[in-house]
Amino acid sequence: MSYQDIKYAISDGICENITGLLPELLANSCSKLTDGLIVTTELMFITVLLGGALAILAAMGRISPRKWISYPVAVYSYVFRGTPLLVQLWFVYFGLGSLGEAGLGPLWPYMREGWWVGVIVLILNTGAYVSEILRGGLMNVPKGQIEAALAVGMTRMQIFRRVRFPLAVRTTLPAYGNEVILLLKSSALVSTITVMDLMGQTRTVFARSYNLEIYFHSAMLYLVLAGIITVLFHLVERRLKRSSVIS
Repeated sequence: MSYQDIKYAISDGICENITGLLPELLANSCSKLTDGLIVTTELMFITVLLGGALAILAAMGRISPRKWISYPVAVYSYVFRGTPLLVQLWFVYFGLGSLGEAGLGPLWPYMREGWWVGVIVLILNTGAYVSEILRGGLMNVPKGQIEAALAVGMTRMQIFRRVRFPLAVRTTLPAYGNEVILLLKSSALVSTITVMDLMGQTRTVFARSYNLEIYFHSAMLYLVLAGIITVLFHLVERRLKRSSVIS
């Protein structure tokens, strides 16, 4: 059984168990909305994971004293934070995608797929925003903490791993949580490049029924996802505060 078959099976199983509890329109479109919800969840998981890793590297580059490292990273951050996500998606999918196989070579199998383009652009976009959040946290670590670490013989990398980065994460976690929720809402734009996420499936259902109620149901599902993200970050914040008090 392929991964796609597993997703469809999960979607069908969920809808079979809750169809009787749903309004008629939502019951009839349950499988499509569930399929879209799974795709949106996939996009979020991959983007948060890889975008977070990219943000850490970019934040390290931004605070680097070496100009040949910090300047290109600053340009990357400025471009992706200074242009609309929709423009970025369309530029890559319709603009670069128009080069075709001849122009893109081995990248063509990925650039012609809206899902891959959406993942790549969302990673680059959130990486730029989160890197600035992390940079602010890293720059605001008290100098006394760094001097104390130097005094006990830590290297610069050890100081980053054991002192600067943990302290920066604790101070920037609320802002990062807000950024993840903004990313969730922004991810709906990938539906404009043929990705059948939650918003893409919602538009498909509306095109057949012309019932605006489907957008209300879609909004409720986005609210549920946002609520789950908020609770998860709240739990992590409480855990970090507890560990800092104990230590």
